Amino acid sequence: MKYISLLIIVAALTASCTGKKKNSVEYVLEQGNLETIRTKRSELVADQQAINDKIKLLDQKIKSLDTTKNVPLITTFKAEGQVFNHVLELQGNVTTKNLLTITPEFNGILTKVYVKEGQKVTKGQTLAKIDDGGLSQQLAQLKIQAELAKTTYERQQRLWKQNIGSEIQYLQAKSTYESQQEAVNQLNQQIAKATVKAPFTGTIDDIITEQGSVVAAGQTPLMRIVNLEDMYIETEVPERYVSDVTKGKSVHVSIPVLGKTIETNIRQAGDFINPANRTFKIEVEIPNKDKTIKPNLSARLKINDYTSENAVLIPQSVVSENSDGEQYVYVVSDKNAKGIGTANRVIITTGKTQDDVIEVLEGLEPGAEIIKEGARSVRDGQAVEVINYEIKN
Repeated sequence: MKYISLLIIVAALTASCTGKKKNSVEYVLEQGNLETIRTKRSELVADQQAINDKIKLLDQKIKSLDTTKNVPLITTFKAEGQVFNHVLELQGNVTTKNLLTITPEFNGILTKVYVKEGQKVTKGQTLAKIDDGGLSQQLAQLKIQAELAKTTYERQQRLWKQNIGSEIQYLQAKSTYESQQEAVNQLNQQIAKATVKAPFTGTIDDIITEQGSVVAAGQTPLMRIVNLEDMYIETEVPERYVSDVTKGKSVHVSIPVLGKTIETNIRQAGDFINPANRTFKIEVEIPNKDKTIKPNLSARLKINDYTSENAVLIPQSVVSENSDGEQYVYVVSDKNAKGIGTANRVIITTGKTQDDVIEVLEGLEPGAEIIKEGARSVRDGQAVEVINYEIKN
């Protein structure tokens, strides 16, 4: 009886396996019957559609049960009031008013140069001499004539006081003497121009014209003198900052070539707007005790043109703009214990920018939780999950 039962089970399993094999894709393909293959394909398509329908039902049930499905993950920050010092960044050149290329006031031959390059000189010191072309001899003759005129005048004056002689003789003698004196003074002034003197205390930076050269008044450069004590930076500022960039404003100066930074102030702000480029000039004083700062060095200036004691600053990257040109950010409201809240679009008014932050003037309540990461991918009224937040300092 046992053997009969075992045989029946084996026969049933064999028949089942044979049936499954005949129903398999491999078996249908081996048969090579077009109708059978088409029938099998239709069965598989029907099975696939049934499976998709079941998956759809499962998805719908999951959506109704899982409230966090498709909720964007975001980060937020709370922008609190803080001190905001806005700076205007400009480029400028170092210069000095005590930098001069000396030219002669007299035509002639440069007969003597009394200084060398690098020599320190004082104001009024004689630097060079130009041949006066015989004016010294003329001066000597004029002085002799002036002495004669003086003697004649003095005698006529004594006689006139004694009521001797005529008034016209006295006046003629006086006029001749004064004329001679004036001629001597004028010639002295002409001869003085043949002597080149230092206009201010400084250092002879360069001897341009050599001794023995012919020089022309106001044209031939003789030498360059410089004083590095009174240095300043000159630059041009756009006219829109005319009320913000004023005398006395603090300035952070950086001179990249020297690796030097200096805290200083604006010593002068121009009152004239250049109509060609709509700018005005400013001068920034530069202390130079060690004499390392030279004229024409490039400098970078940061001028504090605006300060707010309680400004709300946010990253520029979280600010968007709508089709009406209004700027907005997203804030999170109604957040529960799991960090799930609602993203709300808030229209804001912004002010000045500095680096990667911008000041918010209107639109944000104190302590509002602003979306940072993910701000570009959320929609107004959409549920969001806050995974962390930071306080913007």
